[in-house]
Amino acid sequence: MGHRFELPQEAAVGVTPEEVWEAIATGPGVDSWFMGRTEVTEKAVRTDFAGLLPDSAVTASDPPHRFAHQSATGDDGRFVAYEFLIEGRDQGSTVVRMVTSGFLPGDDWETEYEAMRSGLAMFFATLVEYLGHFHGRPATPVTVFGPPVRDWPDAWRALYAELGLAAAGDVMPPPGDVVGRRVAFTPEGLPPVEGVVYFANAQTLGVRTSGALYRFIQGMPGVMVVSHVLFAGGDTAAQEPGWQAWLGRVFAE
Repeated sequence: MGHRFELPQEAAVGVTPEEVWEAIATGPGVDSWFMGRTEVTEKAVRTDFAGLLPDSAVTASDPPHRFAHQSATGDDGRFVAYEFLIEGRDQGSTVVRMVTSGFLPGDDWETEYEAMRSGLAMFFATLVEYLGHFHGRPATPVTVFGPPVRDWPDAWRALYAELGLAAAGDVMPPPGDVVGRRVAFTPEGLPPVEGVVYFANAQTLGVRTSGALYRFIQGMPGVMVVSHVLFAGGDTAAQEPGWQAWLGRVFAE
């Protein structure tokens, strides 16, 4: 048993189709909103995210209108494909549409599908934020995996409390209620984080500052992941130990 899926997402952005193309069809562009580091060639898209993402073969490239790539199909039928459709509008604006499709095998596909659906919503929202606030600026991805989480509701309460979105012990607000709220906290040994929540759902939270997009993701198999994108420069190697220590403190059992 398994599940064939298709997840379309669409948004209007205030940049040109060429600028959208740079964001979705080049390695530095994809680094600015997706996860890990990505290399894009004429034939393939390769993303390094702790070995969790398969390479994709480019199946369509028509700049600046359409870009598509798809992973190989596994013995169990598993694959994932991405298609981007770009349509220019008046006054330099553009509509970008991302359609993710594929097949998830197994009897427990629902759990993986929900994680994928939540994560893709976050990444597409990050693409829109990047194009609206940071397009053209070089990005430094920072990816760190936290300790195992046994109780996800408690873990999210801890994160909301740490970011000042809910007091410790209070009922956690629904994710939709925190979008637009201000966030201020200082991870040990790292620069202060002061910004606004730009996206939240049951398994992700995104914060935009003047120089970064900070993302917190309920990862599989059972760890909180920070998948940040820094636009104000900085050394990834210097950032990662600080975030590792922060994750260990906030999500300690």
